[in-house]
Amino acid sequence: MKLSSLACAALAALLPLAASAQGDYPNKPVRLVVPYPAGGLTDSLARQVADGLSKRLGQPVVVENKSGAGGIIGTDFVAKSAADGYTLLMTIPGPLTANIALYKKLPYDPRTELRPISDIANARTVLTVNSTVPVKTVNELIAYAKKEPGKLRMGSWGPGTQPHTFQAYMDKTYSIDILHVPYRGEGPMVSDLLAGQVNMTVGSVTTLRQHMAAGKLRPIAVAGTTRAKALPDVPTFTEAGYSDAAYKIIGPITLVAPAKTPEAIIERLGRETSALVKTPEMQAKIDEMGAEPIGNTPAEAERAYKAYLPVILKLTADTGVTLD
Repeated sequence: MKLSSLACAALAALLPLAASAQGDYPNKPVRLVVPYPAGGLTDSLARQVADGLSKRLGQPVVVENKSGAGGIIGTDFVAKSAADGYTLLMTIPGPLTANIALYKKLPYDPRTELRPISDIANARTVLTVNSTVPVKTVNELIAYAKKEPGKLRMGSWGPGTQPHTFQAYMDKTYSIDILHVPYRGEGPMVSDLLAGQVNMTVGSVTTLRQHMAAGKLRPIAVAGTTRAKALPDVPTFTEAGYSDAAYKIIGPITLVAPAKTPEAIIERLGRETSALVKTPEMQAKIDEMGAEPIGNTPAEAERAYKAYLPVILKLTADTGVTLD
């Protein structure tokens, strides 16, 4: 009985300390991991969110790029980090969705080891070609691929990312031959796209539109069910006559935490992030990037993830692509 009493007393003494630690959150800098190199949309958006959250939380939020393996390295790092709110992840959907189907031995399970805090924005993407490729429409692109097998080289920001999925889907659906060329991120891929080392991609409107405006790249069609606000003159795939589900999918860039992070911290981060994204200043910055702001709550982000996941898993499985 004495031992039991001592144990209860010790537990009672620890509970206020745990509550205090959560109540004082954050009391040191927060690390925001981006699983891709600097220069792409995810990195740019992460830096804007980090700056805004630093002011709202009263502690520095520092962006750290941990790229490689299609986002796996950085995502696994966060999944295995202490669930204390001081290591977060900003990512596109791939590491949280498609990778489950692409890798039989994925080192983390996003369904059980990670949880969404807030979907920051929808990343609009556009199928584009180097200006030297003599096509202007989806029909012309497919016809060119049939006539010149192997001439089209699809750059992607890593295995299993949206460009890779598009390449595999188009090859299988239209019996064409497009070479997939993976990079460690969107930034390095765009450099080679401009130089002609690869000559087509599906990339973020944010990163590609300046090069399209300069005439170095030519937009063909945007993914999604509506035209992108940043590219109002570019048709959707559906408008171009291709209404396949593969071409309608757009996904959010999401702020994520280790799954066992205390609820109070998740709610605090979700509240601050949602409020930040909904400020006129942040909305304007996201619009300027060519993305579309969301800023939902943790519960809303979780529901969106559970609805989005089976759609992406089926689409990925249908391509037949596996990476291990």
